[in-house]
Amino acid sequence: MATRVDFPIRPAVPESALRLLTEAEQGLLDAEQEVDPGRRFAKAYLCGLRAAAAILAMRGRPHGGRSRPTSVWTLLSSVAPELREWAAFFAAGSATRASVQAGITRVVSPRVADDLVRQTGQFIELVRRAIRGARLSPPTTPHSKR
Repeated sequence: MATRVDFPIRPAVPESALRLLTEAEQGLLDAEQEVDPGRRFAKAYLCGLRAAAAILAMRGRPHGGRSRPTSVWTLLSSVAPELREWAAFFAAGSATRASVQAGITRVVSPRVADDLVRQTGQFIELVRRAIRGARLSPPTTPHSKR
């Protein structure tokens, strides 16, 4: 007697999600080499944005009626509630990133930049695992140390 077993088919990961993840990973390598703390912070933050965008590309944008401009971090909290703490962490750095992009680099110390590079690396690893289909339950949070 033959028994048929159906295994769930995992949907293919959109090419855009893979591209964004790759850009985040490569950008983080660049951020690690950056000497200026303000630019290092901005580069690491951009890598976090790209990694978050990879999740959005993979899971899709939530439907909420009329479309208004919404931050990546708000959207991430909506489509990936398990990453809500990470979204809040990065959202809290938005003003600092804006200041750096406006040329006010004194707001970022070397320590703050280094911390963001490290934490962005942790976030990218979680996104990489999510895209590969691993359980997305972060072993660390943005506020914990490695």
